[in-house]
Amino acid sequence: MMIAENLKKVKATLNPGVKLVAVSKFHPIAALRQAYDEGQRMFGESHVQEVLIKQQALPEDVEWHFIGHLQTNKVKQLVPFVSLIHSVDSMKLLREIDKQAQKCGRVVDVLLQIHVAAEETKFGFAPEEAMQLLQQDEWRELKHVHITGLMAMATNTEDERQVECEFEQVHQLFETMKNRFFANDATFNQLSMGMSGDYLLAQKHGSTMVRVGSLIFGERNYGSER
Repeated sequence: MMIAENLKKVKATLNPGVKLVAVSKFHPIAALRQAYDEGQRMFGESHVQEVLIKQQALPEDVEWHFIGHLQTNKVKQLVPFVSLIHSVDSMKLLREIDKQAQKCGRVVDVLLQIHVAAEETKFGFAPEEAMQLLQQDEWRELKHVHITGLMAMATNTEDERQVECEFEQVHQLFETMKNRFFANDATFNQLSMGMSGDYLLAQKHGSTMVRVGSLIFGERNYGSER
C-alpha cells in the first residue's frame, strides 16, 4: 500500500486549506482506486482520451482536474464532467469552453495559465497578456465559464531562488488581478502552483492548490510530474 503511505506523507506537509490534486496521468486505474480508497477525490489528468476512460471507471464523486494543454476541438468531450480546467491559455479557448458548457447547461470553472518559467516549451499567458485579456471585458460576457484563479509552473531547475521568484511573481499577479478585476467575486481564490519537486516552495508564496504526482504514485518512464 505504498500509495496510501505516500498520500499520508504528502498531506502531512500541506498548509491548512491547501488542496491536493493527485496527478494521475499515465498511471493505471488500479493506482487511482488505491488513492481513492484513502480518501483522495481530486485527480489531475492531461490527456482527454485518458481521462474519459478513467472517468467511466471511477466513482461519480471524483473531481477531475484537467491540467494539460487543451485543444479547442477536445473541449466538448471534457465539459460535461470536468471540475476544473487549469490550463486556459487563450481567449479562443475560453470562448469554446463557454460555448460547449452552455450546451451542457453547466458553468465550468477554469484557471488562467501563466507562463513565467524559463522553458519555452511551457504554455500559458505572459503576465502582461493575461492582464490585457482581463482589461478587455469580453470574458465578462461569457456566462458558462468562470475564471476562479491562476495556474503556473516554475522552471525545472535546482535553483530554489529562481523558483521562488517565479512563484512570487505569479502570486503578486494573482493579488493584482483579484483587487482590480475580481474584488466582488469571492470565488476568484485559487492559485494552482507547485508539483512534486517544488510544492513546498509554492506554499510559501500563496499556493492554494498543489499538483503532486510522482511523490504519490511513483515515477513513470514518460511524462511524469517532476
